Amino acid sequence: MTDRPDKRLLLVHAHPDDESIGQGATMARYVAEGAGVTLVTCTAGEMGEILVPELAHLAADQEDKLGEHRRGEIADAMRVLGVTDHRWLGGFQTYRDSGMKWHDDGYAIPADTLHDNAFWNADLTEAADHLVRVIREVRPQVLVTYDQFGGYGHPDHIQAHRVATYAAHLAAVPSYSRDLGEPWDIAKIYWGAMSESRMRASLRALRDAGDTTTFEGIDPDGQLPPFITSDDNLAARVDGSAHLDQKMDAMRAYPTQIQLDGPFFALSNNEGNQLWGEEFFRIAKGTRGELGDDGLESDLFAGVELQA
Repeated sequence: MTDRPDKRLLLVHAHPDDESIGQGATMARYVAEGAGVTLVTCTAGEMGEILVPELAHLAADQEDKLGEHRRGEIADAMRVLGVTDHRWLGGFQTYRDSGMKWHDDGYAIPADTLHDNAFWNADLTEAADHLVRVIREVRPQVLVTYDQFGGYGHPDHIQAHRVATYAAHLAAVPSYSRDLGEPWDIAKIYWGAMSESRMRASLRALRDAGDTTTFEGIDPDGQLPPFITSDDNLAARVDGSAHLDQKMDAMRAYPTQIQLDGPFFALSNNEGNQLWGEEFFRIAKGTRGELGDDGLESDLFAGVELQA
């Protein structure tokens, strides 16, 4: 690839819609600033719950065509965000959504039955090699993926974390699989995060407004779900509030997965700019650059030496 943008961001996500929920504003902001933004999606989300009754026939236990439908949804979302480089890990439906079930303690675990090519069962080196090829082609300075728990324990999120982490390591090794391209060392790796203080403030706003059903059972002053991150673990805050409408419209591109009257949009009606327009990150590799008054980076590329 020639004529690469000076700044290049790679995001690795498990299913269509994960990227828009987690970093939609960040993606839109960096596209607007002229950075290269590449999204790699690991599965087509074939096992997702279908929220549109008239599309129930697409479910895995019926026609099993949800993946193809979500392929269209993510294409629509990428158009909204302005992202022109979207790829499927290894090619479309190389890996299948593993599905999940809920543990009694409130986090996701693998489903009882897994498809033969479920992402959870993927050979780690094989899956990583697909991503190594992308890394060496795109040569990103920044990689964003999940933490080691995948936010809330979903097996595909955990596997995406493992694949992205291993691929980033292998891509930098000069002697590793030269057929996959010239080696490239990613300068900074981040894990997507959600600020505890922002979440508590937004929940309080909902409760004060009389909304007791959104994130029902979660006390603004009590224990929060595992995908919420203590503020002292945060490293960066990207202000994408100017692109909040794009993020919300990208989320609306997933009607099979995201309820338009559900918690994401309920929160957006209260403190949307604060909760959804500002996106937070934990740093997993690299050195932080300039920090703001809040002690966080405001640019994921802060301190990075930009090179082609």
